[in-house]
Amino acid sequence: MLTREENDMLTRVGPGTPAGDLLRRYWLPVGVASELTAENPTQVVRILGEILVLFRDKSGNVGLLDDRCPHRGVSLSYGRVEARGIACAYHGWLYDTKGNCLETPAEPCDSKFYRTVKQKSYPVQKLVGLYWAYLGPLPAPLIANFDVWFRKDGRRKVFIQPQLDANWFQPMENSMDPAHLQILHQNTANRGREIQDSTRGLTDDVAEFDFYEVPYGLMKRRTYKNGMIDEHPVIFPNVLRQGNVGQIRVPMDDTHTKIYFVRFYPTESGEIVENDEPPVEYLKAYKNPPDALHPFTRFRMDAVQAQDHMAWETQGPICDRTEERLTSSDRGVILLREVMFREMKKVQQGLDPMGVVRDPANNPFIDTHLSESILLGDYDRSPLAVNQ
Repeated sequence: MLTREENDMLTRVGPGTPAGDLLRRYWLPVGVASELTAENPTQVVRILGEILVLFRDKSGNVGLLDDRCPHRGVSLSYGRVEARGIACAYHGWLYDTKGNCLETPAEPCDSKFYRTVKQKSYPVQKLVGLYWAYLGPLPAPLIANFDVWFRKDGRRKVFIQPQLDANWFQPMENSMDPAHLQILHQNTANRGREIQDSTRGLTDDVAEFDFYEVPYGLMKRRTYKNGMIDEHPVIFPNVLRQGNVGQIRVPMDDTHTKIYFVRFYPTESGEIVENDEPPVEYLKAYKNPPDALHPFTRFRMDAVQAQDHMAWETQGPICDRTEERLTSSDRGVILLREVMFREMKKVQQGLDPMGVVRDPANNPFIDTHLSESILLGDYDRSPLAVNQ
């Protein structure tokens, strides 16, 4: 059980909030690279409570700016993309990808006013078919050398989940909750076992749950009575590696989350794949009507992610943790919260939180035993057939 203040610390993500300041120390996906084209050169991005515009100018440079033009507050997403940047559709103020104002057309020709204007901007880079942005204080760190992102002996595919109408920390706590697999997913993630339909589900298969920290985050571990061990690493603060999938939970604001799945397919003979350009698939809504909130919508319950979305959204837009009743199987949830509070305190003290890497010579490859999970068939629980 948490206090109201503690709950707010974990869930509020806007500028100046503890969790928001923590998340701004990491690179986060903001868009699909293949969708930013000459025909559609701008996209509105909602992330960490900010409304931004992602654009690609006619010189091929990609920028991420505050969407509101500082002149009169009009959206830059409707702007004219030019070789030097993006010009506001209202009065033509032109900005480059760094947020520098280059022109204010209605001012006198000899005016230097444009030099006093600076639009908020964030650095962007491309990885695994996505554009990633860093919203924190400069200099920006590196992206951690996570195996799902950086292994070269395979190809990837990106799946975009339906918008989650709930706070980002609800799916993250789910990542450290092993008990729900045997109950909620007993009929959808049974690994060939006889389908259950019972209160206990597959709980009696498990001998032990374990939770511990690792250098890059946390580990959730199940030991089964038949000797099998099942591990799901959490790459702090917002990535779950489940099977051959890296699930990235990106807070749009306090009550909406965008979830990207990056799925890794190893090549059969281990050959190296250069310049992998992953295809992208958008998954269909898990609820009907898709834009309604519980209790005014109904979730599908025939796929793992649909079941998870039901659990996350019906907890409420922001779960009220002041009235919860935790038990021994919730030790992973408690550990995640403790690590979050500790790492938020580091940021408040001016220190880098867990997993932030700045030295290219000290960016070790993060081996989460991806190959072992694939051999075990753990990826079968990755819910990617829900569009069928």
